[in-house]
Amino acid sequence: MAHWPPIRKDARILRVHPNLADYESERAAFTWESARAMLSGLPGGGLNIAHEAVGRHAAGPLADHDALRFVGSDGTIRALTYRQISELAARFAGVLRGLGVGRGERVFSLAGRIPELYAAVLGTLMAGSVFCPLFSAFGPDPVRQRLQLGEGRVLVTTRAQYRKKVAALRANLPELRHVLLVDADGAPEPGTLDLAELMRAAEPVEGPAPTRPEDPALLHFTSGTTGTPKGAVHVHEAVVAHWATGRYALDLHPEDVYWCTADPGWVTGTSYGIIAPLVHGVTVVVDEEELEADRWYGILGQQRVSVWYTAPTALRMLMKAGAERAAGHDLSALRFVASVGEPLNPEVVLWGQEALGLPVHDNWWQTETGGIMIANYAAMDIRPGSMGKPLPGVDAAIVLRGPDERPVRQDGVVVLAEPGVVGELALRPGWPSMFRGYLNEDERYRKCFAGGWYLSGDLATRDEEGYFWFVGRGDDVIKSSGHLIGPFEVESTLMEHPAVAEAGVIGVPDPVAGEAVKAFVELRAGWQPADQLRLELIGFARKRLGAAVAPRSLDFVDALPHTRSGKVLRRLLKARELGLPEGDTSTLEERS
Repeated sequence: MAHWPPIRKDARILRVHPNLADYESERAAFTWESARAMLSGLPGGGLNIAHEAVGRHAAGPLADHDALRFVGSDGTIRALTYRQISELAARFAGVLRGLGVGRGERVFSLAGRIPELYAAVLGTLMAGSVFCPLFSAFGPDPVRQRLQLGEGRVLVTTRAQYRKKVAALRANLPELRHVLLVDADGAPEPGTLDLAELMRAAEPVEGPAPTRPEDPALLHFTSGTTGTPKGAVHVHEAVVAHWATGRYALDLHPEDVYWCTADPGWVTGTSYGIIAPLVHGVTVVVDEEELEADRWYGILGQQRVSVWYTAPTALRMLMKAGAERAAGHDLSALRFVASVGEPLNPEVVLWGQEALGLPVHDNWWQTETGGIMIANYAAMDIRPGSMGKPLPGVDAAIVLRGPDERPVRQDGVVVLAEPGVVGELALRPGWPSMFRGYLNEDERYRKCFAGGWYLSGDLATRDEEGYFWFVGRGDDVIKSSGHLIGPFEVESTLMEHPAVAEAGVIGVPDPVAGEAVKAFVELRAGWQPADQLRLELIGFARKRLGAAVAPRSLDFVDALPHTRSGKVLRRLLKARELGLPEGDTSTLEERS
């Protein structure tokens, strides 16, 4: 556990009265029922995320307030008011209805930060269908796998993405009935439809579908250490947690200009790039380009961004560029900076004060939790390196784990760790954005719970004052640039190359990305290690998986370490790579 001195709040952070001014009293008074009462709801007790995010604002005083402000690659600005984005969403819902897409059916997207994507998200929810985003940098294999697992009925994408990643796979996607191209320009690809033409012809729906709080709304895929990606199912009730976390963890106020840099293909880009800020009626800045230091500083200044939610990887890249890069930009509107996606090292928290004039507030959550669970708040001192304290309405604890990595029980009850003791971070079920299952994998879902607790799989500690501190992953999932990468998926792709007999994949420390993917490969007979083959295998993986998922480095090995049951011991690979203790190797079987 780090022991950096706490960072005290200054006038710049507190110039707006924090929504969470007194942590203990707010926790004592808070109920999820009271949070639900802050939303309008639907007649008869229904709840619909799109209605809470844009529909109710479009019918009220915020109708002509900027909801989304898109910064194009050339710097041009396109703003959509709450009325306009609500109308686009209603028209997209009309498109789905015209195509015969029903409630509960799944609509996928494969696109970057473009206005059509945001209309598709909100329109899908308004129609009562289920939205599932895909990361635009995925290669063909991850796209195919997720569309198959999710039985995608509709895919919203661009011409380039379709040609490169989907067209050749259509025969393997019988459930995919409609592909809607956002840039067809009147001449769609064979087997696709022109979304703009459909939008012009569609009759907008008159209001949101009468969805109930427990109706499915979102499907987010997250990787596991073995097997296929897991499809975490979230319901419309999740919007209650989006409202609460936007209020407390991000300290959103109606006058804020807010920027979340997360890609819309990930859960953060949906929960906090779209839903939470729109529920609060703020103006959301969307940059269609990727990170470039001067561009980002320029957007922060020119758009007068007041609340900024970004990733440690991005912050480390800005830090590498030098604090002086920020000096030429007016960042005086900025009052709150938060980080998401992976643990935030203390140096970045302190760098924030140097470059931005503000510390960076770390927080913790997962795809499965659907929203922020633990955070550093605007009115609280920051302890650099800490995730912070649990949100009002969220009960967190550290569960002791035995040698078998299962929770320790005493008289049938899960044992909670004392302060300072490392264990598994656990949450008491009951918060609204908790996932309701893994798609078609009931047993996998049940294994996430024990003794009345949701087990996160992350190792952490809690100090005497209730701050939580991340220690490490409890499994082999790799966190790179805020993305969760499942080793099994990368290993399986490498093994499709004729030279590869077997592969093992781990994450190794990277000063910018947090972790970088590294592969260890056993070659088939007749193949010899060579630099040319190494580059060929990395290129093969990049083509199939995309640059964000493929290995950045690769070593050839004579034999991978296995358990006696045949599982590759990634833990041992990592220990040997980093020069760490190998630990218990009693189950090891070296094969050659």
